[in-house]
Amino acid sequence: MRNIVKNPTFYICLISLAAAVTALLFLEGEILLNSPSQEKYPVRGADVSVWQGEIDWRTFGEGMDFVFIKATEGSGHIDARFRYNLEQARKQGIPCGAYHFFSYDSAGASQAENFISAVPVCDDMLPPVIDVEFYGDKEKNLPEKAEVVSQLSDMIEALSAHYGKTPVIYATKKSYDLYIAGGFLECPVWIREVTPTTCPVLSDGREWMFWQYTNRCKAEGLSGGVRFVDMNVFNGTAEEFSDLLADK
Repeated sequence: MRNIVKNPTFYICLISLAAAVTALLFLEGEILLNSPSQEKYPVRGADVSVWQGEIDWRTFGEGMDFVFIKATEGSGHIDARFRYNLEQARKQGIPCGAYHFFSYDSAGASQAENFISAVPVCDDMLPPVIDVEFYGDKEKNLPEKAEVVSQLSDMIEALSAHYGKTPVIYATKKSYDLYIAGGFLECPVWIREVTPTTCPVLSDGREWMFWQYTNRCKAEGLSGGVRFVDMNVFNGTAEEFSDLLADK
């Protein structure tokens, strides 16, 4: 036994095994890289799209304080499950919001028109969300900031006027730093940060409203090919969240 303990190969194998088990548990959604404090962030919920397939909202909605549902993308695409997901989530009494996947290749006004055509005006819904992240080759071939700011400004103006609520901007750290930081100060921020942290810090010192802390949370009620869901926390109390629902 003494020889085994002194053998460095033994420790290397042990460490490798532990790393492999940890990686497997992470891939299976048994381990999350972030675990926000329940006491500090008591309000939490998911965001979903067609990728979650058919959702059993009676099961899925248990324990969810809110849900954001993908509605549209660009100037012409409507998520195939949006209407069903919105109806069922509202039927279960889950506070809902709708989000739009922003396209760098479409005018902001036409993207707003697409969202407005799909998402009803409901006083008890969360503010609309504009999801600004990268797709295709956009992260390698970055769109010009001035053009992005112009498109976003047009879309924000149109959605604010139609829904009477200032849109939330969802962003990754990179898209935030490139296009949002220091601007759009009227818009609350929903930041994606799934790497280990106790609390995201924005580069311009701004407070965030929502934090997407993982994209690998296991959830009941999913029958599609995707077994996981994105989970988020609200940066505030349950009372402040209720005020957000009623805010105009």
